[in-house]
Amino acid sequence: MVNAAYLAKAGLKTIVLERRHLVGGAAITEELIPGFKFTTFSYAISLLRPEIVQELDLVGHGFMVLPMVNTFQPGYNGEHLILGSDPDTNYHEIARHSIEDAEAAQDLDHLISRMARAIKPWMDRIPPNRLSSDPVEVNALNELKVYLEDLDPEVRDLIEKCTTCSIAEILDEYFETDLIKAMYASSGIIGSKCGPRDQESGLVWLFHKLGEYDGLPGSWGFHKGGNGGFTQALARSVETFGGEVRINAGVDKVLYEDGKVLGVLLQDGSTLKANLVVSALDPRQTFTRLVEPGDLPKDLVDCIANLKFQGTAAKVNFALSSIPTFPGLEGREDIYKGFTNIGPSIDYLQEAFGDCEVGKFSRRPFLDCCIQSTIDPEMSPPGNHIMSCFVMYAPYHLNQTDWNSERENLADTVESTLAEFFPGFSDLVLHREIVTPQDIEELVGLSEGNIFAGELFKSQLFLDRPAPGWNQYRTPIEGYYQCGSGTHPGGCVSGGPGRLAAQQILGDKGL
Repeated sequence: MVNAAYLAKAGLKTIVLERRHLVGGAAITEELIPGFKFTTFSYAISLLRPEIVQELDLVGHGFMVLPMVNTFQPGYNGEHLILGSDPDTNYHEIARHSIEDAEAAQDLDHLISRMARAIKPWMDRIPPNRLSSDPVEVNALNELKVYLEDLDPEVRDLIEKCTTCSIAEILDEYFETDLIKAMYASSGIIGSKCGPRDQESGLVWLFHKLGEYDGLPGSWGFHKGGNGGFTQALARSVETFGGEVRINAGVDKVLYEDGKVLGVLLQDGSTLKANLVVSALDPRQTFTRLVEPGDLPKDLVDCIANLKFQGTAAKVNFALSSIPTFPGLEGREDIYKGFTNIGPSIDYLQEAFGDCEVGKFSRRPFLDCCIQSTIDPEMSPPGNHIMSCFVMYAPYHLNQTDWNSERENLADTVESTLAEFFPGFSDLVLHREIVTPQDIEELVGLSEGNIFAGELFKSQLFLDRPAPGWNQYRTPIEGYYQCGSGTHPGGCVSGGPGRLAAQQILGDKGL
């Protein structure tokens, strides 16, 4: 919808085609039981590019992000961390565990902010095509090389570590306390098939550190009404600029002839003629389902076939009768006004991944939780609460079983894990919604349930996302473009791919 809004704003007749009855893809809010509004899939905002909010006048269309003011990290035997946006408060909170770690956290947080500022300009521009001999592309590659060489050595060193080291290795250089390491490390495994001791986790961690809310690097927010509230604001923006949004309008395939796009065939058998079609689906869907792979260059088809999707995340969402209780912090609703991370050590996180490696969901999963009703009371009836739990690890491919058989077992495991840290948790549960990787694939079309439309690994980012030579939103079919999270700058609710793809499209059309 970001892409459609920009194209409509530029004067193109634009139609958004949504397969389901709700617009928004994986960014939706559903009232599954009366009074309780579930953020079924994605549930927070950080990586959304601030330029999009301004350029599409999203505030004027209802955009409202509520700050997630802290992260609560429960540990064993009542140990815990509560970190927020105030550096001095965070210093004293970490110093309860280790003064050395408190000092190190200040140094690392400052360096992370500098790294994010250094990388952001390249997240907000169309990446160079490294296979092109066009002087413009060659110059852009040289510009990137010089830019990286001119960075402050400390910043350049951290970027290099993120691309070559695991997040556990990086954090071992700074911290001695397990609970603190685990809090930082969790950003390195979210939605990815890697543990904190696997090399890929460093780059996943870097990607998540590029987010911001209200100008604060690394901060997160929750949209009023959930991410469905955000996509409704986007839909209104599209319509204000003259575009149209259609639901229950799934696309069966893209129509083209002699290498030029003609329109689309819908799943109901009807057709829409168009000389421009933009796919927000992932690369596998864009290149091997909507068009015939035999009509594309073999090197592109081979690259797409080798892309790693390998979804490893599930969601279990709870309707609760009241707020959970953590021993020693009884009555503290304020601790839940942000993320609650269940994963008290690097060993805990790595052991959870060990189950995934053998095709099982984690017996003691890492849980990234948010009780959104503490931030937005309208998400649940008065006195009740809604709790979103992002579950790692839940591999798409299970060994010797399937998700139809295991979905309730997964929810039971999540519930019992929460009860370890919040005694009596199960007594609070009124209803639970279970979303497996298979559900993610079937409901919103993300291949293998991968929430990023393809892993955020080195071979699948920037110059090579989704494929070398095809990282600038075009496809080999004239008039057929891509704008999904499988393109640069990548996954999460960022809008970046849609905005940059619109720039490419309008530039190609001379607009």
